[in-house]
Amino acid sequence: MDVVVMARALFGSSLGFHIIYATIGVGLPVMIIIAEVLYFIKKDSDYALMARRWTKGFAILLAVSIASGTIVGVMISLLFPNFMEIVGQVIALPFQMEIFAFLIEAVFMSIYLYARDRLPPSLRIISIVSVALGATASAILITDVHAWMNTPAGFRITPDGDVTDINVWAAVFNPSFGVTAIHVTLSAYMTVAFLVASIAALRLLKKNLSQKERQYHKKALTIALYFGAITSLATAINGHETAQMLHEYNPRKLAAAEGLFETTTHASLSIGGYTSLEDQRVKYAIEIPYALSFLAGDRFDTEVMGLNEWPEELWPPLYVHILFNVMVGIGSVLIVVSLFALFYKHILKKEFPPWLLALFVAGGPLALLAIEAGWCFSCIGRQPWTITDVLRTGEAATKSGSVGFLFALFLTLYVTLLFVTGFVMRSYFKRNPVSKDLASEEGGL
Repeated sequence: MDVVVMARALFGSSLGFHIIYATIGVGLPVMIIIAEVLYFIKKDSDYALMARRWTKGFAILLAVSIASGTIVGVMISLLFPNFMEIVGQVIALPFQMEIFAFLIEAVFMSIYLYARDRLPPSLRIISIVSVALGATASAILITDVHAWMNTPAGFRITPDGDVTDINVWAAVFNPSFGVTAIHVTLSAYMTVAFLVASIAALRLLKKNLSQKERQYHKKALTIALYFGAITSLATAINGHETAQMLHEYNPRKLAAAEGLFETTTHASLSIGGYTSLEDQRVKYAIEIPYALSFLAGDRFDTEVMGLNEWPEELWPPLYVHILFNVMVGIGSVLIVVSLFALFYKHILKKEFPPWLLALFVAGGPLALLAIEAGWCFSCIGRQPWTITDVLRTGEAATKSGSVGFLFALFLTLYVTLLFVTGFVMRSYFKRNPVSKDLASEEGGL
């Protein structure tokens, strides 16, 4: 296999593994905040128990997230040295600031984890809010570099290849930074909400639950559904802003996402299907007339550029249309499911039937799949560039012949870590079931 392809595959595998833990690490502290605030307001010990149990899971996942994040950082330096040479001169600041964001997260996580039972509820809330702020800031700062790769700013490359006219703040606040940072944050919150809903729904499908345990899981499910509905709707609104950003700053990527070959006004939105190079259209898709033009410019007659405006060797892989559809499609399904659940609960005032709980169970894995598809679309849709229109991936990648060995080594490591994490989580919560904690609380009262 070509060294460049192997380097991309290795880094993609590393990022794909890490993004699961990073996403949960950003979203779960917010769920803990909600539980702590509800306990503070309602004095219902179930919410305090939720916060405590979610924190235990968060601590286990955080350890793996730190390890995998370190690997990703080392990996990008080893696999793409020419890219890092430019990054070091132009946009190293977010990497440096991220260290302080992680320090805030780690310090307050230690306080919350080991001293929470000795802190009053108000200080517990302050501690976990600090954890959430550190985790979110860390994700945003790392995402800033990714946004800069898509819409580079704050420097100029001379004909001799020298980096000049560096403006660090222009690089940091590049054109896509705002919408990308918001999208990553909201999608992480949304994903964790549906993961929590998935676990709660799975428990509620069991027949032998005590009434106390059933009430506990119903409360967790309600929190998750409310938070999931809010964040999924907010993510969809942000997705509209992202489409407008692509239209203005990276129209080639937007054209590939929608399989649009010819520049046109009143462009249709293609849902489903696959992009055919021979036919230069998306086959077997559902076409929504004028919708793409409206998404791009809030007008049905907005002109949207097609792929034929650029040489074919500069096109992203055409299968990014499928990745884009998976991301948007799952997001749309989750919006419908969460809103329907709230309608079922508050308008119809009925208990969730088993078939609806089964949909909630599927929501968590689907949300993770959407996250993976979204990151794949964002990175693959930038190809053949590492830094859009500045540095090609073939120029950025290492020429070392040992990438194949590294790929096998780290793939084995990731699979091992995944199984070890699952084993540790399962073992801990099997030894410490909710029923045991609920019984302890009743005994304490």
